[in-house]
Amino acid sequence: MKLAIVVLAAGQGTRMKSATPKLLHPLAGVPLVGHVLATARELDAAHVIAVVRHGRDQLAPVIEGVLPGVLLVDQDEIPGTGRAVEQALAALPDDFVGDVLVLNGDVPLLDADTIRGFLAAHREQQTAASILSAVYDDPTGYGRVVRNETGAFQRIVECRDASADELRISEINAGIYAFGVGELRDQLANLTANNDQGEKYLTDIIGLLRARGSEVAAVPVAESWLVAGINDRAQLSDTAARLNALIVRGWQLNGVTIDDPATTWIDLAVTIEPDVTIHPGTQLKGATVIARGAEIGPDTTLVDCEIGANARVRRSDATLAIVAAEATVGPFSFLRPGTVLGADGKIGAFVETKNTTIGAGSKVPHLSYVGDATIGEHSNIGAGSVFANYDGVNKHHSFVGSHVRTGSHGVFVAPVRIADGVYTGAGTVVRQDVPAGALAVNIAPQRNIEGWVGKFRAGTDAAAAAAAAAETSGTN
Repeated sequence: MKLAIVVLAAGQGTRMKSATPKLLHPLAGVPLVGHVLATARELDAAHVIAVVRHGRDQLAPVIEGVLPGVLLVDQDEIPGTGRAVEQALAALPDDFVGDVLVLNGDVPLLDADTIRGFLAAHREQQTAASILSAVYDDPTGYGRVVRNETGAFQRIVECRDASADELRISEINAGIYAFGVGELRDQLANLTANNDQGEKYLTDIIGLLRARGSEVAAVPVAESWLVAGINDRAQLSDTAARLNALIVRGWQLNGVTIDDPATTWIDLAVTIEPDVTIHPGTQLKGATVIARGAEIGPDTTLVDCEIGANARVRRSDATLAIVAAEATVGPFSFLRPGTVLGADGKIGAFVETKNTTIGAGSKVPHLSYVGDATIGEHSNIGAGSVFANYDGVNKHHSFVGSHVRTGSHGVFVAPVRIADGVYTGAGTVVRQDVPAGALAVNIAPQRNIEGWVGKFRAGTDAAAAAAAAAETSGTN
């Protein structure tokens, strides 16, 4: 049997109260609609059609990027899910024969295996349509699935139309449907918008099919959260927590130690090798890759980073950075895009780096800014150093060789080149290239102006302390 999938992505999502279309809100690093499209891709459908309207210009490139070859259909002025499916079917080839699966773009956790089981049940029972259902502890607001005394599906009753007895039903319509394409085409022609909302509802197709005596089946999912839809940010947060718990557990079962799953967040595209340890308060985002034996956290965020084997990153923030094997980062380091730390290197406490390559065994231990620089191997950058890379108009690059030792509180005014084996004195401002093996210093004699505090800061505690010290010194 051939399969056509219709993804409903035309809704406005007003309850999100956001300028961003609802289906583009991220969940584990993937837009909501991306999860649904990924599931559609796994089902090997002959056709995938996404129906769009609100936020179309933002949604379209994302949908086409996630699932190349998807057919986009623009819903017209007639609202409703029934109208969306009607227009989607009009875009199918006239000779298509098979089943039509209707998915909602805001139901991201529904997986391909669950849908395969649903389709198998639909085809085995040879029904005109099947609906996916779920059992909720609190079904308030959902349409109920009404069954007869033998348990066979009878109808769907909307919450607002349900009787007291029907409101006690806990099985709800999840809004996922499978139709034989012939039956669906026939009944779409009979669908009207004669209701309070003036919409064409897809659920009315079920009523039309039952009215003509066609069989419809309701297939419950194993877990109700699989079909949880997202309408507001509270539901988005709940779903994110559910998905993250599944992701974290998956990595734990794959040999990763995660101290505190509740405070560890991992995006779907992240890759982690066995024997990695992740401490509390860690966020691993984007396409971050972490090699075997690395230790990450606590309180660390990595976005699109590569972390080498046995590296250590703690209490730091890094984006588009590479940390090689055995290297250490943190605490309180800020690695901006373009940072590359070589094997056994170190970026220490309160260090910021950007567009910088630090060679194997080299260290920037603390309190420094290194931007637009290349540092060779086994060099040490003194505390409080600044690479002054910006002249007010352009950024410039600096080069530091291997086995260099720079004194504390140095400033390197780019562009400057420091050759191998150089030393610099504390407080040196390097404005010119330094040849190999040289010592670069700024010589300025120290002056002590005696009596300055008593003369210019009279009456202060410092003046009193100085006077007392002078008296004591005179006595001795």
